[in-house]
Amino acid sequence: MATRGHVQDPNDRRLRPIYGECPAADKIVEKHKDLHCAKVLKAIGLQRTGKQDEAFTLAKEVAALEPTDDNSLQALTILYREMHRPELVTKLYEAAVKKVPNSEEYHSHLFMAYARVGEYKKMQQAGMALYKIVPKNPYYFWSVMSLIMQSISAQDENLSKTMFLPLAERMVEKMVKEDKIEAEAEVMIYGLILNKFKNPLEMTISDDWQFYLTYFDSVFQLIDEAWTPPAEGEHSLEGDVHYSAEEAVKFIEDRITEESKSSRHLRGPHLAKLELIRRLRRQGWNDEYKLGNPEELMFQYFKKFGDKPCCFTDLKVFVDLLPSTECTKFINQLLGVVPLSAPKEDKPALPADIKALQQHLCVVQLTRLLGLYHTMDKNQQLTVVRELMLRYQHGLEFGKSCLKTELQFSDYYCLLAVHILIDMWLEAGEERAAWQALILLEEGLTHSPSNAQFKLLLVRIYCLLGAFEPVVDLYSSLDAKHIQHDTIGYLLTRYAEPLGQYAAASQSCNFALRFFHSNQKDTSEYIIQAYKYGAFEKIPEFIAFRNRLNSSLHFAQVRTERMLLDLLLEANISTSLEESIKSMSLNPEEDDIPWKDLRDNRDLNVFFSWNPKDRDISEDHKKLSLEEETIWLRIRSLTLRLVSGLPSLRHAVEPKNSEKTTENGVSSRIDTIRSLLQQLEAVLDAGKKFVERKIQYPFLGPLPTRMAGFFSSGSCQCQTSSFYLLVDMHELDTNGLEDTSEIQERIGNQFKSLLEQLKEVFNKCKGDLMEVKDGSLKTYPNTLENLVFFVETISIVLWVSSYCDSVLRPYKLNLQKKKKKKKEISIIMPSIFTSFQDYVTGLQMLISNVVDHIKGLEILLTALKLEELILEDILVSQVRAFLSIHALLKPCILSLLVIQCVML
Repeated sequence: MATRGHVQDPNDRRLRPIYGECPAADKIVEKHKDLHCAKVLKAIGLQRTGKQDEAFTLAKEVAALEPTDDNSLQALTILYREMHRPELVTKLYEAAVKKVPNSEEYHSHLFMAYARVGEYKKMQQAGMALYKIVPKNPYYFWSVMSLIMQSISAQDENLSKTMFLPLAERMVEKMVKEDKIEAEAEVMIYGLILNKFKNPLEMTISDDWQFYLTYFDSVFQLIDEAWTPPAEGEHSLEGDVHYSAEEAVKFIEDRITEESKSSRHLRGPHLAKLELIRRLRRQGWNDEYKLGNPEELMFQYFKKFGDKPCCFTDLKVFVDLLPSTECTKFINQLLGVVPLSAPKEDKPALPADIKALQQHLCVVQLTRLLGLYHTMDKNQQLTVVRELMLRYQHGLEFGKSCLKTELQFSDYYCLLAVHILIDMWLEAGEERAAWQALILLEEGLTHSPSNAQFKLLLVRIYCLLGAFEPVVDLYSSLDAKHIQHDTIGYLLTRYAEPLGQYAAASQSCNFALRFFHSNQKDTSEYIIQAYKYGAFEKIPEFIAFRNRLNSSLHFAQVRTERMLLDLLLEANISTSLEESIKSMSLNPEEDDIPWKDLRDNRDLNVFFSWNPKDRDISEDHKKLSLEEETIWLRIRSLTLRLVSGLPSLRHAVEPKNSEKTTENGVSSRIDTIRSLLQQLEAVLDAGKKFVERKIQYPFLGPLPTRMAGFFSSGSCQCQTSSFYLLVDMHELDTNGLEDTSEIQERIGNQFKSLLEQLKEVFNKCKGDLMEVKDGSLKTYPNTLENLVFFVETISIVLWVSSYCDSVLRPYKLNLQKKKKKKKEISIIMPSIFTSFQDYVTGLQMLISNVVDHIKGLEILLTALKLEELILEDILVSQVRAFLSIHALLKPCILSLLVIQCVML
């Protein structure tokens, strides 16, 4: 809104004091009725102070006037962007272009507005209209690129190939013939159209591993096809084609001979020899080509490159070539060439320098990868842990000059020791090993504060022990950037709510949602910039990136859980439930999760792993995890939609006639509830079958969902029963109290059954969270998770109970009025009222018992004398979880008291 010339626009001078002051805007609007921008600036102020409805009304008034001044248009654009209504910007500039048809600026803004909402057809038209007004090449190619985007997004592939792409091609050819091509980007867009934009590179570097893989793929494909060169004529412009195993063997041997003559050692040829042996074995040609013993080849490779950190990752790929009976011999052979000092009584043989340390570290990593540590008993494993930590402490001497942002050379010793302790914890139930692992990791973090693996393992172990308090700071210190909120965000969001940390759960969801929402905005800007600067080949990539994030499994999970969490935290009584659902724009009939296009963007290999193949994460684990996550997301999504349908069924509190008709709207809403219940039953059935398979993921692999706890706690049955109660209560409301004795009896039985089910859920919440016995600490985080499920379930039950109250209350008031009018006639009150009264009383007593139980647990935890800092962190975390749960249950008691008083 800066001035465009030396003379200041009087309107600009009048507008300057308005930015940030709504009162000043009101004064100027009164004085200058035609100063539209002042109204818009006031609307921006209202929007930013939370008065969205008033802001939108004010903006509509200005937009209806179809302003053409730059100040008003820019201000409205800013307002609509903050309202997340980019489609309104297009209408704004469409009107402006009609009034000022020759404005390059307004046509340009219109094109960018279409780009923000993905209107490719209109972008094409706007680009050509702009080119006709101002014949500049960029505008012409904006239109061409929009045609390409229409072809990419077209549902009909035939239409894409026969209409959009040929038209785009002709448009570019026209510019070529007229010699109007001016930029490299314009040539590249032509290549994009023809799908011939390739950039082949000749792989001539003999140490390029990718070159060898491509070479082997080609040779063995020709072998499988039994291809032979023609007898006459050239069969390749690039020289002879290798099509046999003999030629491949000779080629690799020649590369190794060349490498031996070179002054610089190359890893590629040696690794290629091992890869060739692997591929020949797959073909069944084990000993025909005499390439050598893999064990000896790996040993020689270790002698050459063992002091490099990459040695382990290089050899890791080929350990399956070793016979299982030769693993111990192979490790001893490697240890024999590692230069270590002589062992002392209290210390093992230690390396004298960093190179020797790297060699020994490589051997230790291979030892675990070959499964030798897994065959040891408990005492042997503890001995290994102590030795590894001694080596870790010794290795710190070599890293005294390291910066805080650098990792210590011996960090892997500590990590390997922790992995062995984790094995002891999970396989032998030695929880003491988990506490030892925490201590080692915390110690490692003091020396390597930037080691992400230490932090990730601490996050995982703390969560499994039931403590979320330390996790938030650990995750924050990882300083996750941009896409990482999608790839590793699940590590944080999975445990926040089930461990009772509602505030932290809300915060962790916000971390993720902030990224996803900004992505939707930012990618639109990237696309606009790509158009502006001619980077047309990047536009499909930006679109694909945006679509992938919009279809992210984690995005759908976080959004669903955040809305359920908000309802749980804010909607303590029915009125606020209705307001919360309205503010979230929830509609039970709409399902906006792209189930068919869901993308699992989680990084399930984020943890370093030295586990043998049979213990490591596999592709099957990843597929099973995705299946489980999808089922659980469906359960949560349907639960949210069912809850969001509650307020729509609510009737007014005024007395009603028994002879009443059901409005079409309400009828369709109850049909929606019934349909959602059927879907929920089907998904719950799939979930139960999945849980019955008792799938166990590796510790360093995917996290299990909360689904197993949902079924085992009884919350599943309880929530489902409450929704069926809702349907039956609506049926009673539709038919009235007369001639509905069967329905009333059924509802009465449901009240009793639901109360008993809730008591069963509460029984599974009883028990100690932490137990100290004989100096050993045992945690029971499942107890806390069951308590969290109970709180969620009781909230849903209370929302349904509130609906029941809204149905029964008018009937009772009506009967009481009749009783007063006809004193001589005895009016018998239906049993449904007594059943509901008993049910509400039972709920109140149950919640009071739960609150007393939580208070007792708080006292017990506070009484524990835990000296270690780590244990104090866990104690504080669980006490805060109880305080959060306690705070949520208090309003439940109050709402039940209100219902009880009214029904008396």
